[in-house]
Amino acid sequence: MEEKLFTDYGRNIAMMSERLRVKESFDMIERHLTVCERDMCFFYIDGFVKDGEMLRIMQYLLSQKSIGSAEELEKKIPYVEVELTRETGKIVRSVLSGQTAIFAESFGDTAILLDLRTYPARPTQEPESDRVMQGARDGFVETLVVNTALIRRRIRDPRLTMEHFSLGGSSETDVVVCYMDDVADKETVDEVKRKISSIRPKSLTLGYQSLAETLIRSGWYNPFPKIRTTERPDTAAAQLLEGSVIVICDTSPQAMILPTSIFDYLEETDDYCFPPLTGTYLRLVRTAILLLSVVITPLWYLSLEYDAILPDALSFLVPDDPGALPIILQLFLVELAIDGLKIASMNTPDILSNSLSVVGALILGDFAVGVGWLCEDVILYMAFVAIANFAQQNHELGYAFKFMRMMILALVYLLGIWGFVAGMLLFVFFVCTNRTLSQKHHYLYPLIPFNAKKLSHLLLRRRKRDFDSEEEKNN
Repeated sequence: MEEKLFTDYGRNIAMMSERLRVKESFDMIERHLTVCERDMCFFYIDGFVKDGEMLRIMQYLLSQKSIGSAEELEKKIPYVEVELTRETGKIVRSVLSGQTAIFAESFGDTAILLDLRTYPARPTQEPESDRVMQGARDGFVETLVVNTALIRRRIRDPRLTMEHFSLGGSSETDVVVCYMDDVADKETVDEVKRKISSIRPKSLTLGYQSLAETLIRSGWYNPFPKIRTTERPDTAAAQLLEGSVIVICDTSPQAMILPTSIFDYLEETDDYCFPPLTGTYLRLVRTAILLLSVVITPLWYLSLEYDAILPDALSFLVPDDPGALPIILQLFLVELAIDGLKIASMNTPDILSNSLSVVGALILGDFAVGVGWLCEDVILYMAFVAIANFAQQNHELGYAFKFMRMMILALVYLLGIWGFVAGMLLFVFFVCTNRTLSQKHHYLYPLIPFNAKKLSHLLLRRRKRDFDSEEEKNN
């Protein structure tokens, strides 16, 4: 049972001062005022409070001739978010999250909570990893209320529901589940809320990533992403209208889209910023490049293993100078070198990043070929693979394709053509057995179970009025 406040004002102040460790923390403020010849105390965190609003509230209280009960004062305070509570645990959590708690001698067993908080936040600028050539330029930030407002701005429908949860032990991180009532599948919504309510993480300091790892614990050996994310509010709004569930975690600019299918990664915002023909072309090219990036190096290495039976038309696949190292070793070395350059680029200051790219290209290109370590064909195919990883925006999916490519390549080296067949079967196995948060939806939906209309929507960019007419027919 939640602990309640004392009826004695002095005991409440002493208890809250001890629980909040006011004397030990310089930024935890305990501010006393004399209002109507009675003591009144404010608890808040310096840096989380809007100074102008706090000054206005204090000036209003000092101008009053009488205070009365907590219920009477609540109705008089000129602010939009005011709440009464008698629970000490709720008061402590609220103050630590940035709210202001007011105690007064005239209402000892009740506290007033004012939501005067403001968090340090960056502008809602376009996400670096999810840019578009046309369309909106705003993006999610690390502040939860700003993110929910960006979605509300795009969906002005009372069916849009946002349910709040508080998770993470010491971190007490705010999490919001967003869905469209009567549009989203009720079983999926209930399953998401049940799983979020049942977990007990120690903290969610890494935002959505900590929450995702807590929600889905099994299948660590499967590299395919289990939860799709977006930093774009327009994408999140479109997914909500299509029946998806959005989970937003405070301190994280990524929103989780549930349920997840591998076909969802074929869609991007740019597809809908162009006419249907152009959008369909971009989507099909993206799909072809992703699939080709998995098999291009294994197929090329397989052709070298069976070069004696290659037709003359494909003889160009066999390099004239294979280099000093075995081809299989060259392919794996370049795979590792590309990742090494990515890591170095992430840790390089922006002013030096261009220089690093030039030096890295020289080392992996002309110099490596010149000294005889690598052959030119390896550089060509691995350059295509490196570029193909950027054909889609999800880095986790890019690494999943990379691991599948390396696995198939290793099996081709060991078993030849049967290794290639075994690698492709394992690739399909990993995709089919990947577990997502919702057990009702398969990772290969709408292929399994088969839904021709939904599959055509994912593969082909349809006109907007086609969707509207279909919705009207269904209604």
